[in-house]
Order: sequence, then structure tokens, then C-alpha cells
Amino acid sequence: MSDPRITIVYYSSTGTIHALAAAVAEGAEKAGAETRLRRVPELAPDEVVQSVSAWHEHLESTRDVPVATHDDLEWADGFLFGTPTRFGNVSAQLRQFIDTLSPAWQAGDLTDKAASGFTAAISPHGGHESTLISLYQTFMHWGAIIVSPGYIDDGASTHVGNPYGTSVVAGENSPSEGELEAARFQGRRVAEVARALSALRQPAAA
Repeated sequence: MSDPRITIVYYSSTGTIHALAAAVAEGAEKAGAETRLRRVPELAPDEVVQSVSAWHEHLESTRDVPVATHDDLEWADGFLFGTPTRFGNVSAQLRQFIDTLSPAWQAGDLTDKAASGFTAAISPHGGHESTLISLYQTFMHWGAIIVSPGYIDDGASTHVGNPYGTSVVAGENSPSEGELEAARFQGRRVAEVARALSALRQPAAA
């Protein structure tokens, strides 16, 4: 069984989701996966970004991260999307990328692939679960196979307590090492499930 290919697509304004995305990639790689870490473009006006120093600094520091394309998802056996919550929903930046994926969906390029999500909000009850569920509704339309972390890993469950996907309260010193470990577990789990699912997409022998 070949090593899985995992793409992590994320949007991050001040760095919390970027840190989680990097940890997800690390976990997938430890499970033997080849990974692509991809960001989506910033849509906010430059004057708005410039007005928040942490936002501007993070955007500048991650300009070398490749921008996500349709090919990154077609290439992958599994994928994870990361987004901060925006009023309990997916950020406009990530949603804009998702809304361009109709051709890949119609071609069946997203079907039977392992899919999962992770998020952050500025408060403990600021829309973590509703944001992930919104992502998963999209994945269901694609025919992807949703892979939740559940409560399988005691360490991950202790640190984030969310069976839907890694989610953290953004702020100073966030994410914690425990939260990063939860993200690594989620990346590893998606890679392992993607490896098992790859047989579904193999053409049947003549």
C-alpha cells in the first residue's frame, strides 16, 4: 500500500491557524505521508491588514507558503482545511477558495478522499463546532469521507476536548504544546485513513 498524499489548506490572519496547520502536516508526515501545506490568498483590504500589526506581520512572514490550487486537492489522497471562526462560520478567505472547486467536484476529484478540519476562535464558545460542521457539510457534498479525531487519543482529547476537529482559543501563547499535539494526532489520523481509503479509488482490474 503506497504512502498517502495529504494536502493542508488554511487561512490564518495572525498565526494561530498557521501553527496548527504546520503541526497537522508534521503529524501526517510522521505517519508516512507526503504533504503539501498551502495557504489561501488574503482578501481583506491592505489598509485593514496594515492596521493590525500582528495581522500584517504574519502575512509578510508567510508569503513563501505556496497558494492553494485545484491541483493540490486533485493530487491528494486526503485533505484538511483550517480556518478561524467568523461569526461561527468559515472565513471568507477560505470560503472563496472552496467556492472555486466546482470543476474538481464535478470531475469526481474530491470523492472518497479523507477530509477533516481544524479551527480557532477568541473565546471558548465562539463557534468552534459550528465552523467545523459547516466545513463538513461541504465535504459531504463532495462525497469525501469525513475523518474526525473523536475521543480516540487521550492526550488530544484532554487538550482540545473537541471530537469534531482540533480547535483552540486564540490568544497569547496559543496554541499550546498540547494543542499542537492534538493537531499532530489529527494529521496522523487523516493520513492513516487516507491510506486505507486509497484502494477505493483504484481502477478495478480487468
